[in-house]
Amino acid sequence: MSEALALRPEPRLFLGRYRALRPLGSGGSGSVWLARDEQGGRDVAVKVVPREGKSGDRARREAQAMSKLDHPACPRAYACGRDAENVYIAYAYVPGSTFRESLRAGRVTDAVAVEVAVQVLDGLAHAHDRGIVHRDVKPANVLLADDGDEEISVRILDFGLARFAEGETLTAAGDVPGTLAYIAPERLHGEPAGPAGDVWSVGVLLYEALAGRHPFWRPSLGETAAAIAQGPPPLRTERPDLPDRLLAAVDRALVVDPKQRPSAAKLARILARGDNRGAARDIASVPRQLLPAIAAGIYAAGAAALLPFYPERGALPLGVAAAALTLGAPRFGLAFALAVPIFPLGNAALGLALLYTAFAAAAWLALVLTRGAARRAVAAAIGVVLVFVANAVHAGPIGHGIPGSRHPIAVAEALLEAAPQSLVWQVPLAALAAGALPWAVGQARELSRRAVEARTYTG
Repeated sequence: MSEALALRPEPRLFLGRYRALRPLGSGGSGSVWLARDEQGGRDVAVKVVPREGKSGDRARREAQAMSKLDHPACPRAYACGRDAENVYIAYAYVPGSTFRESLRAGRVTDAVAVEVAVQVLDGLAHAHDRGIVHRDVKPANVLLADDGDEEISVRILDFGLARFAEGETLTAAGDVPGTLAYIAPERLHGEPAGPAGDVWSVGVLLYEALAGRHPFWRPSLGETAAAIAQGPPPLRTERPDLPDRLLAAVDRALVVDPKQRPSAAKLARILARGDNRGAARDIASVPRQLLPAIAAGIYAAGAAALLPFYPERGALPLGVAAAALTLGAPRFGLAFALAVPIFPLGNAALGLALLYTAFAAAAWLALVLTRGAARRAVAAAIGVVLVFVANAVHAGPIGHGIPGSRHPIAVAEALLEAAPQSLVWQVPLAALAAGALPWAVGQARELSRRAVEARTYTG
């Protein structure tokens, strides 16, 4: 925006019909104003860009791009024009805040981040189908609408750097437009911008939101570019608690080779599946949170019922307490559930209680440090061992090796002598089944989905 425009005290009339009300923001290429359409009687956002240099050309290209798009995530352009000083684009006004502002304010939950990424990818897929590549997807160019509805509604801003399949790029040789921290590695090597570059940018945006830090940001531009060329560390290193499918989807979006990245439409479908959006968005993710709590409750209640020590009706309250605590604070809930048998076992033999305490501490540590399939395998193996121990103590098949013993080693020897030979293969088999079952179910679902798609296509 020119200095003359900035200093005018009276409301400016853009394109002969849009009365300026107040500035909404400004940047290196121009400014955006809230204006009133005096002919249509509605509020609009008017982008004002100086005509000189590449800024004016990019503004016209932005208007050209928006005229080709018809998608909820792409702002609707009402008009475009110019005068001797500026180029003007009038958009439908959508109040809200940028994704960058929401990140800084701490308002972005995991579910919100995934939902935003899905909507951005849907809009980009629509643009890609029409030969348009955005080339500057970043948190500052994603608007979260504030229209009074609890549902998230996204707008993709600033198509000024858009590249058309049939048009020139408006960049000189070696010029890489866009924001470096969100630019795909192939563009740093001089390759032309393509849809895969937009997918990379969304992957960076999503990684940043979920991990709480940017995967490539370094003190200097050279270091940042070098980090981009190497690719990011797996998201699992930052957020091992996230669903495996979500972790894999982000990693696929950030593969250095653009040919191996999914399309925007495919990545949107992957992210839109229920187990990625969180319990706040989809009931399909509820079992992911409830199952550990239910398991902790069953374990605590079962131990209290099988091992004599607690009041006759104490098993149920202990189970409910373990489940509730695990639901709110998983690590503390797990520790509480594992601790329930200590007093009953100590009542039978001090050595047994000490041995169990050491085993429970090791089990807790193993479950805390592992994730995904490894955690399920560890939990299954621990469960088989604990079932054997509880049954041995409850049924008394171990003779006189435990009662009254104060030595954990002696108790361990007695348990090993009483252990059936089948335990040698039951433990690894349970671990293998627990670790592989979700993968097998996922493969079966994928095969079923492909079969349905094949029937639909051939039909």
